[in-house]
Amino acid sequence: MPASACSYFPATHDLIKKYDVQSPRYTSYPPANHFRDNASPTEYQNYLNQRPTTVGPLSLYVHIPFCRDICFYCACNKIVTRDKNIASRYLHSLEKEIKLKSLFFTESRQVKQLHFGGGTPTFLNPAELMRLMRMLATHFQLVDYDSREYSIEVDPRTIDEEVLALLVGLGFNRISLGIQDFDLQVQEAINRVQSYEMVAGLVKSIKQHGFKSLSFDLIYGLPMQTEESIVQTMDKVIKLSPDRVSVYNYAHMPARFSSQRQMDRYLLPNAETKLALAQRIRQSLLGAGYQGIGMDHYAKTTDELALALQQGTLQRNFQGYSTNMSLETIGLGLSAISTHADRYTQNVHDLARYHELLGNDQMPIEKVCELNREDILRRYVIMALACQMTLNFGEVNKRFNIDFVQHFKSELVQMEQMEQEGLLDLSADSIALTELGRQLLRNICMVFDQYKPLDIAYCSKTI
Repeated sequence: MPASACSYFPATHDLIKKYDVQSPRYTSYPPANHFRDNASPTEYQNYLNQRPTTVGPLSLYVHIPFCRDICFYCACNKIVTRDKNIASRYLHSLEKEIKLKSLFFTESRQVKQLHFGGGTPTFLNPAELMRLMRMLATHFQLVDYDSREYSIEVDPRTIDEEVLALLVGLGFNRISLGIQDFDLQVQEAINRVQSYEMVAGLVKSIKQHGFKSLSFDLIYGLPMQTEESIVQTMDKVIKLSPDRVSVYNYAHMPARFSSQRQMDRYLLPNAETKLALAQRIRQSLLGAGYQGIGMDHYAKTTDELALALQQGTLQRNFQGYSTNMSLETIGLGLSAISTHADRYTQNVHDLARYHELLGNDQMPIEKVCELNREDILRRYVIMALACQMTLNFGEVNKRFNIDFVQHFKSELVQMEQMEQEGLLDLSADSIALTELGRQLLRNICMVFDQYKPLDIAYCSKTI
């Protein structure tokens, strides 16, 4: 371990070795590797018809899978292509999916959250972006309230003033930039070179166009990263003053993601160094006045994420952390996931299959996960820990009519061990995570995961 790491991260070598294991990221529970294959489009359609009537706002997620260039670290479902014509056919199929799914949601279900992810959503040209928003507005109840969260992920290399102005005109009020790292050596190692000066100019334009919120996505654990280089990157991040910062632990899984094989694994930092990088990032952001949000997000104290944390309305989903604005999320596009009260449903991953199903007016469904009562209970426990960093047993007892101490007797034995290791404080009626526990949050959540052993090939390491 670097000499400086021990002074501010209270984890011994043995503790790091113990907890550097594969684990889900718990953007859902049960995790996505437990979704059942071969889901039936008809089955999902019947579910939507027969499910209990749900009221309140909706959340929409739209996946645009195309990228112009490959980033070696990427683990997203993407299609790397320079063929701009591919988007037109995709939008044709996407419109069919939008029509099919919108039939099951009344016009009173206002869309207060909308997120475009990818891939690179700005792979679409201005006319295609307008076409897509017109599709959504035709079939769903989009809103123009100031309180809406309409966000889009952006590769800084693919956007200019014209597109920024268009996004504002289309109703987007939040924008997320994929930064990853500002160090040139790191950027070259991951095949994503974008200068600080270019990003700074883009940030200036974003603020001039009046976006309500600017987010940065960073990754630690990349090749060539050091404590010194990450401090320099964070100095630049803080200077640009984004409203939110997402800091993701790089998951090296070359067996699943072939592009990762193009990076030299010997240049990747080890687990101890990764913890030191994470803590350097945390120190920088907390020192600059940001508040830690869950396991991998930070926000200015005036940001709605920080306010949601204070009010107990923070939620964790497949896009990370967000405010709790809707009870259902409808996923649209390749591999997109829909979330309902007692079910997750995922679209097909293969583009040809996506076109084929929609060409036959069928839901492009591939996987499903039906939640039983125990799943819903454990989801609540895991999400409470992941969002609030604390868990009150009485609240769980009241909500689910159980005796928490008896129901989770074996899990609490493991909690006692984690308390001795400094990860949490355990009382007769609650669990509260320590600073060390926040860094090992996935390990703590995994104790309450009943679906073990894990699919090792699917899960990344926690450190």
